[in-house]
Amino acid sequence: MMKMMLSLTVLFSGVICGCAQKPNLGLAQAYKTKLKGSIENATAHAITVCLDDDGKANGDYEMISGTWSEYEPAWHTGQLIQGLLAAHQITNDAAALRHAIKAGDWWTGLQFKKGHRLEGYMNAIHGASVGNLINTTTITDGTPGLFDLSAVTGDQKYAQVASAAGDWILNNLYLPEHGLSYNIVDPQTGEIWKDKSPHAQHQGHEITIKQVARPNIEGYLWKDMYAFTGEERYKDAFLEVCDGLVKSQSENGFWMDFEPNDPNTGKIHARFNTWNAEALLEAYELTKTRKYVNAALRTARALANIQQKNGVIFYLSYTDGSVDDRSPCGSGTSFAGILWLRLFELGHDEFKDNIKNALDFTLKNQFAMDHADENLRGGYFELRQKSKDNGRIKLIYRDIATAFGLRFLSDVYQYEFQ
Repeated sequence: MMKMMLSLTVLFSGVICGCAQKPNLGLAQAYKTKLKGSIENATAHAITVCLDDDGKANGDYEMISGTWSEYEPAWHTGQLIQGLLAAHQITNDAAALRHAIKAGDWWTGLQFKKGHRLEGYMNAIHGASVGNLINTTTITDGTPGLFDLSAVTGDQKYAQVASAAGDWILNNLYLPEHGLSYNIVDPQTGEIWKDKSPHAQHQGHEITIKQVARPNIEGYLWKDMYAFTGEERYKDAFLEVCDGLVKSQSENGFWMDFEPNDPNTGKIHARFNTWNAEALLEAYELTKTRKYVNAALRTARALANIQQKNGVIFYLSYTDGSVDDRSPCGSGTSFAGILWLRLFELGHDEFKDNIKNALDFTLKNQFAMDHADENLRGGYFELRQKSKDNGRIKLIYRDIATAFGLRFLSDVYQYEFQ
């Protein structure tokens, strides 16, 4: 990611870890060509397959029927913007930037207009089992690419729209006494769900504040808003949430109290915890306060414990050590790689093999450019198998595998070869 690489180049001056020079992953020079070729192929996949004609992410591809279905398009699109901009730094592919801009224009078009009861917020419906409700996380974890897009193009509207959404969240959903934000909003009525939840894992259980509100720090929106506007209240709120993360982190290094983790079953989500840890590293970058790195390290080590020998992390892992092996998660693997690399840059070389194994998995399992199914060509691998009551099996590839893969491989390329 562009922001990460620039900021950590400055940070890594020897002050953080006492090193004369940055540690090296030890990749052979032949990897440089391999990485760039992989990024080029994945970029082609992202702009020709993952994004539709309007610039919106297509979502989930059902491999048996050969059909796409929309799923949380705001954050899928935001992640693709971020991935394409990271790839553009490596390849200088004008098409990558052009399609990132198109996707950004679609994203900003979701903003509720002046006079609407939700003015400034985003009509970013979740879809799937949650239906036409707005899941605030869908907005926040799609925003980093919008700030990057403004930085690259000089067009401030992308960051301005993302900031307006973040301001609405702060003013209407944030609970400073808890360090959490309400998550679900009905776009038709404007109702904020404060005593009920649409998520299946909460049904049949007492509804508490932790079922209706979350840290919602995915995408570290308020930190980006502070950098963009200079308004201290955004920084203060961001750090309040990060302080809450440090306190609420479970002993296992994850955050089991919040969905999509599930304390009832022990389910560990492949990406949610990494988002929290990424935000904590942003807090460290902002303050140089060591507690944020320490908490991120606990998550990174926990992710290392659930990484498999072939480098993959499954979408569904459990606190008892079991996994659902029908859910190899390329996006979760790449995202963990991004986190491990950031910590490696800060001198924590214990993650060297984890990074290399995640990289190896991502490269080995990229769909070939001559694959028989043109919807898969060049994409990074991710698979979910689901069984329906009618006896049908669904095999799903997700566009976010390519979004996170582009970020991860671009970060490795910049770190190791530039």
